Amino acid sequence: MKATIERATLLKGLSHVQSVVERRNTIPILSNVLLEATAEGQLRLMATDLDLQINESVAAAVDQPGATTVSAHTLFDIARKLPEGAQVSLTAAEGRMTIVAGRARFSLGTLPRDDFPVIAEGELPYQFELPVETLKLIIDKTRFAISTEETRYYLNGIFLHTAEGVLKAAATDGHRLARVTVDQPEGANGMPDVIVPRKCIAELRKLLDEVDGSVGVSLSGTKIRFDLGQAILTSKLIDGTFPDYSRVIPTANDKILKLDPKSFMQGVDRVSTIATEKTRAVKMALDRDKITLSVTSPENGTAAEEVPGDYTALPFEIGFNSRYLLDILGQIDTDLVEVHLADAAAPTLIRENDKSAALYVLMPMRV
Repeated sequence: MKATIERATLLKGLSHVQSVVERRNTIPILSNVLLEATAEGQLRLMATDLDLQINESVAAAVDQPGATTVSAHTLFDIARKLPEGAQVSLTAAEGRMTIVAGRARFSLGTLPRDDFPVIAEGELPYQFELPVETLKLIIDKTRFAISTEETRYYLNGIFLHTAEGVLKAAATDGHRLARVTVDQPEGANGMPDVIVPRKCIAELRKLLDEVDGSVGVSLSGTKIRFDLGQAILTSKLIDGTFPDYSRVIPTANDKILKLDPKSFMQGVDRVSTIATEKTRAVKMALDRDKITLSVTSPENGTAAEEVPGDYTALPFEIGFNSRYLLDILGQIDTDLVEVHLADAAAPTLIRENDKSAALYVLMPMRV
């Protein structure tokens, strides 16, 4: 194969595909990116880790169509260090790839394209489109709550399902829950409940910043594909059962606290400075229109701060993990947040208002 491509175009395509490639691989070819130059003037880039696969097509001047595979991270580093505006010539023959740009010349080892694994998509019967902004909302408001515990693998992603004419996305790690509800897109009716893995979500979110309009979503019970125009992301789904999270969303929390999320967040952040690394516990003492935040640490001392709030119910105290609380408050875009409380041991509901797309549930902790 022989093709010439502008450095910026090559770098942009490689930046998308190389992040799918794991740094450590027991199978050598999984460290490579598949490069395929087509007669239509396209250079197709493809990378996979056997669970996630990305294809991207970029414009190139193709002298000789063909395909090979070469180290993804090495090629990306070379492209990154080449001068801006350079024309990059890629030639592959007899197990080597020659890269020439100006006076710079590189020769890299290749592996045959026939050995490169491809995720077989099979039938993807459920197909619909989601606006880019909707997909960003779903990811941004939920992904912080995805569990990183590998033993509870069924919590290592975002749960997508339809119910009552809406599309719901949820993530939880057992300590907090985030859920977003959006209009059900046409074509999603009857789709299976699916868990989209964390890595797929991270790669998708990066790509969304460079896409306008809508994203095509196709899925089955085992795989999902996102069509972003030039790039196509295909992922296996997590094979597991997501817990019935609706049971932990409180409906009868009668103590309602309304406050400014920014000043509350700053107060929590300040007092949590001395919280112990292990528990990160912060205590909230609620009284009429006044919340006292406090932290007591055997090693570091004590801290307290009063923050204003609208609260008229009976006084009581409750404790939270400050990091979890800050994560949730960081998702609030309005000037007012509602905190629905019951008692010191019951799940707490946090949302902007009863019409907001997102809601959060936070489990309290003993302090």
